[in-house]
Amino acid sequence: MDTATEFGRLLGPLRRAVLRTRRAEGLPDLPEAQIELLRALAETGTATPRQVAARLRVAPSTVSNLVRTMTAAGLVERTPSAADLRTVHLAASPRALDMLDRYDRTSTAALRRALDGLAPAKREALERALPVLAELLTTLEAQTPEG
Repeated sequence: MDTATEFGRLLGPLRRAVLRTRRAEGLPDLPEAQIELLRALAETGTATPRQVAARLRVAPSTVSNLVRTMTAAGLVERTPSAADLRTVHLAASPRALDMLDRYDRTSTAALRRALDGLAPAKREALERALPVLAELLTTLEAQTPEG
């Protein structure tokens, strides 16, 4: 068994299984890129498009396109900078923050039910793997050039 191949094959189906729990609860089906942008704004409170692009490791044009769509949908609020009128600050709208909270609660409940169905030893093995998965993410991020 090749760990990298098997792990890679599991990532997509695991992500889709979690996404299905959101749909089952009637939550809006936002693209993952929009959810990542909202999470970044929820964590920082406010940020410029360039700061968001750097944080998400994507091109500024990608953030501009996402912000245009998400502003129209009422998910992102744009505020001109008081210091420099060419700069805007982005923030997740209250509606978006509520939606993120509902996504997280729904996903967490589904994952908790699935974890509870595992044998205790398997659940413990997964718990021990969490720091390794976090380190794997950090390593992958360091290897991947910014978009």
